[in-house]
Amino acid sequence: MAASARDVGDAAAWSAEAARRVWGGAVPLHVHLHDADVTALPPPPPFLTLGPRIGYLPLLVPIIKAHFSSTLPPGVDTVWFEYKGLPLKWYIPIGVLFDLLCAEPERPWNLIVHFRGYPAEILSPCEGEDSVKWSYNNSLKEAAFIITGNSKNVMNMSQADQAAMWESVRKGDMDSYMNISTRLKLGLFEEDWSVATSSAERQQGRVPVRLYVRRVQEDLEYLEDAIAVSDWESVSYINRPFEIRKEEGKSYITLARVLETLLPEFFSSKPAADTQPVEIADSPPDDSDTTPRTPRDGDPAPTSQRGADLTKNATEVKLVRVQGIDLENNMDVPFLWMANYLKNPECYLHVCVYVGAGI
Repeated sequence: MAASARDVGDAAAWSAEAARRVWGGAVPLHVHLHDADVTALPPPPPFLTLGPRIGYLPLLVPIIKAHFSSTLPPGVDTVWFEYKGLPLKWYIPIGVLFDLLCAEPERPWNLIVHFRGYPAEILSPCEGEDSVKWSYNNSLKEAAFIITGNSKNVMNMSQADQAAMWESVRKGDMDSYMNISTRLKLGLFEEDWSVATSSAERQQGRVPVRLYVRRVQEDLEYLEDAIAVSDWESVSYINRPFEIRKEEGKSYITLARVLETLLPEFFSSKPAADTQPVEIADSPPDDSDTTPRTPRDGDPAPTSQRGADLTKNATEVKLVRVQGIDLENNMDVPFLWMANYLKNPECYLHVCVYVGAGI
C-alpha cells in the first residue's frame, strides 16, 4: 500500500531532523596541557569546550591556545593531541575519533594537547586550518569520484563557492552548506531504488563509505573493559565504496547486507566476490582527480597485509557505531537512508566496527 502524503511528510521531516542532529552534534572535551609544555606554576586548569562531531581537532587550536597562552614555552607551535598515549590523527572527524577510541563513551572526553614535540613518525604534517581544508577538499573529491565517476563537479567550483562551503563546514552551518552542495549534483541516493521494475529505471551507483575496524579483546563482555588503543596498527582505516545493484524482492538495503559485502571477513562466511578494492588512508589522500589513491612513501602496508593481521583470530563483532549510535543490535536499519542523512559534509558515511580478536 502506498504511503500517505502525511506519512511521507513525516518521514521527510524526521530525516531532515536527523541530518541537523548530525551537524549540531558535539563531543564535550576536557583538554589538558601536557606537563612538558607547562612553563609557569601553578599549571593552568584544563580547558572545557565542545568539539563538533563533524569538525576537526586543529580547528579548535586557536581557542585552546588562548586558554593556555600564559604558560606555553617560547618557540614555534607544533600542535597535536593525544588520548591515553595515542597521538590522534588530525584529519579524522572528532566524532569518528570519539566513537572509535571510546568504547564506553567518556564525557567529557579527556584529551592532552601538546604544543611541541610533534610525532612526525606517526602523524602526517599539519599546518593548521589550511591542512584540514586541503584534506576535506580531497575527501570531497574522492566522494564525488565514487558517486559520479569523476571529480569535475568539485574541481570546477568557483573560488567563492569553495570558500563559502569550507566556511559552512568550519562553522557547522548546515543551511549554508546545503545551498552550495546542491550545485555539486551529488544529491541523495534513492532509498527505494530496488522496487524499480523496468530496466530503464534500474539505478546503479556507489556509496562512499569509510570503515574503521578496531580490535578488542576476544572475551570482552563490557565495553568499559576494552583495552585502550595503544597504536594505530590495531585499527584499519578503510575506504570501500558500496555498489548499489538491482535485486528483485528488496524494498531497501540494510546495514547488515552492506557490512556483509564490505567486511565479509567479519560479517559473512561468503567470499568477498562483490567487494571493492580496499584503501587504507592513514595519511590524507593525494590532491588528484583519481581514486583509489596511490600509496606514497611512508604509507602503511597494503590493505591485504593489514587486513590479514586484523582478521587473525577474529571471532565476533562486538560493536557497530555510526554517529554515536550503537547499531550491532539493529542491523536492519536502511543503509541508503543512513548514507543520505548520517553522512559527514565530505559525503562519506563513517562506520566504526569493533571486532573481538587475540590482542
